[in-house]
Amino acid sequence: MPSQTTTQKNSTTGVIPAAPWRIKAVSVLSEFRLAVTFCDGRNGIVDCSAIRNTINPGVYAPLAEPDFFSQVQLELGALAWPNGADLDPGWLHAELADKKLWSVPF
Repeated sequence: MPSQTTTQKNSTTGVIPAAPWRIKAVSVLSEFRLAVTFCDGRNGIVDCSAIRNTINPGVYAPLAEPDFFSQVQLELGALAWPNGADLDPGWLHAELADKKLWSVPF
């Protein structure tokens, strides 16, 4: 069953990230994919499956495990994992501008 995370108010500062390229919702899909929705309504699928074949993934190595990959959360509008790995929401927003599916080149 897909899980979903939505942007929540940062309790320490009272700030809600509202830049158009900030992610407001993410759902974990099968095959290392994430469905994302940005603050401006743009949405698409981020395919992270290439992580399984990367020779030197560095901080992204744990993402090759399905259980760890599914622990994605939103931190101030960016996709982030418990080990500190993250994906730049501005980059994702730009890549999903002309297409609904984008494969991350790890």
